[in-house]
Amino acid sequence: MTTSWHIPEGVKIAFTTRHSGVSKAPYGSLNLGLHVGDVQEDVLVNRALICERLKLPSTPAWLEQVHSTKIVEADNQRLVCADASYTKSRQQVCVVMTADCLPVLICDRQGKQVAAIHAGWRGLCDGIIEAALETFSTENSQLIAYLGPAIGPDAFEVGEDVREMFMQLHPETSTFFNATESDGKFLADIQGLAKFRLQLVGVDQVYLSHACTYKNEADYFSYRRDGITGRMASFIWLT
Repeated sequence: MTTSWHIPEGVKIAFTTRHSGVSKAPYGSLNLGLHVGDVQEDVLVNRALICERLKLPSTPAWLEQVHSTKIVEADNQRLVCADASYTKSRQQVCVVMTADCLPVLICDRQGKQVAAIHAGWRGLCDGIIEAALETFSTENSQLIAYLGPAIGPDAFEVGEDVREMFMQLHPETSTFFNATESDGKFLADIQGLAKFRLQLVGVDQVYLSHACTYKNEADYFSYRRDGITGRMASFIWLT
């Protein structure tokens, strides 16, 4: 997170790196994902560590992410299949996990509601951001979006089929795909695509991390780079 990001009073956000946990390679070391093959006890220790370090006011509402467009109200008492959560409750922590996909955190300018979104290319194309925005009771122009670390536009290779899916919805998104030397392959700008979709529906205040998870092996997990690897987490909550 950069210091130039404006975050309303009463809203807290945080993005983790891969550092300062207890997991062993290839999950070293702050892996927060229980679903990737890591030792469960180590992941639970990592989750407890991050809760303590960030002084989280409650247990985060961890999700079983499935690249869907399902949005749920955050609830730390049960694990549900969804790729975004929202809340209007103070001290309820929304969270998504990523290792190349794009974490999108959203709040309103009044600091009364927040949402956390896991936006892989499929969910982004299918409209998970727009679906999450519908949970807010305020106009989209009153919302703020924070795009966290994700695979960068120089590393995210996709097929022509992916490019066509986006272009069928919005032909102008062709500018977010650059052809490679491989036939039928393109480098996609997932942050640019997300910002475009946000601004298209009236969310003009969008902050970008610009950190590339694929290229920065020292700080971030990357599924595209390593295959078997851990997961970072992105948190947002109301104080």
